[in-house]
Amino acid sequence: MEKETKEERIARRHRERDEQMKSTPGYVTFSIMFTLAYPFIAVFTFIMSTVLSIFSGISRAMAWVVSGGRSK
Repeated sequence: MEKETKEERIARRHRERDEQMKSTPGYVTFSIMFTLAYPFIAVFTFIMSTVLSIFSGISRAMAWVVSGGRSK
């Protein structure tokens, strides 16, 4: 049998650790919950970005008015 190199040993240990981690109930639960929640996270992010953009536009418009049209 050939002796494995340091890189192969490290790669094998990482694969074993990943397989062991992915088989835990916590990992499975998190994966399922994240998959189910992702559309809500995306919609929330879109809504908050839109609200921030609107308020930013209002703020820039107010700064422009207050500066007498000299503000960029």
